[in-house]
Amino acid sequence: MWYVVQVRTGMEEEIRIQCEKVLSREAFERCFLPYYIGMKKYGGEWHEEKKLLFPGYVFVISENAERLFLELKKVLGLTKLLGGGQEIVALHQEEIAFLRLFGEEKMIVEMSVGEIENGKIRVIEGPLKGLEHQIRKIDRHKRKAWIEVELGGKRQETQVGLEIVRKS
Repeated sequence: MWYVVQVRTGMEEEIRIQCEKVLSREAFERCFLPYYIGMKKYGGEWHEEKKLLFPGYVFVISENAERLFLELKKVLGLTKLLGGGQEIVALHQEEIAFLRLFGEEKMIVEMSVGEIENGKIRVIEGPLKGLEHQIRKIDRHKRKAWIEVELGGKRQETQVGLEIVRKS
């Protein structure tokens, strides 16, 4: 099962490393942070940058929820587990399926490429292809899109890289 732990924004990597060191292998299989590739312009040129897909969250895969819940108390800096107060709640299968679209091993959302036809966004290539209905807004100049996803039973808005190559 997949679980989401809320942490202070900016502490994600530190908490992920702490989980790897402090938690036993009986408590978890994998602890990770999903990223996306975005573009940023500096020095007059565009550069790829890897950014957190869900700032403030750490993802944990575990088959032993009770053990995970108990051992997470040893990790400093956790805010809360998503979905529950005194119990640990797993992500729904739809939420896991969405995250797996981006590559289960790397967990990096690559840049997508799209176009705007008659005011509608159409993604030509990349992980957003077929997910146009989840795009809430785009910033063509910054080459990013905001998509709405469900995470731990809550609607979340997150950024991903999207380059619009044509508008008609």
